[in-house]
Amino acid sequence: MMSQHQASCSCLDFTIKKMIGEGREISPAQHTRNDVESTWITLNLHRDFFKLSMKTGQHAERGISRTYVLVDEDAVAPEPILGFFALNVCQIKSEALSPEQAKKLPRNLSGIRLGRLARAKPFKGHGVEDILMIAAMAKFIEVFNLAGGIGLFVDTKDQKAKEFYERFDLVSLPSNEFELFLPVKTIQEALAQNSSASRS
Repeated sequence: MMSQHQASCSCLDFTIKKMIGEGREISPAQHTRNDVESTWITLNLHRDFFKLSMKTGQHAERGISRTYVLVDEDAVAPEPILGFFALNVCQIKSEALSPEQAKKLPRNLSGIRLGRLARAKPFKGHGVEDILMIAAMAKFIEVFNLAGGIGLFVDTKDQKAKEFYERFDLVSLPSNEFELFLPVKTIQEALAQNSSASRS
């Protein structure tokens, strides 16, 4: 389970102090804009930065999703954006899961969907994607501890994206190989393993 993919701040050449986003909109005055890419999207933040900021704020106000950005807080302001991810609550039917996963579960279930995960192009090779993924898992656990949820869901667009998430033990749903699922127990085990690795 993530034996070769533990993600911690030590993966980078600089210190990352925290994920931000809750209660703070992405601001041109606070953050440097870099081209951001993921395994299925490429976003030119120099061109689309205000659009992203507006969309993030609108989604937060309407309760659609929350976006979190990873920044280098030791950098001279404005802080560079290393990457970001978005989360939203989702509903799913138990029959969409495998028989083993659905065992003893009610028909109507809730979870958290990882809507986007993207890394700034200048930081390729620094483990930013792994840090973002671990942070998304940790955010899921925060929600789980307050309101429950069976796990984290991701809709991938292609094989490359699918293979990235499979590194973190996400598995395809029987009905759609590009819709992946990570059960809460696996997330808890992964975070415990990552925490132990970070301390050693």
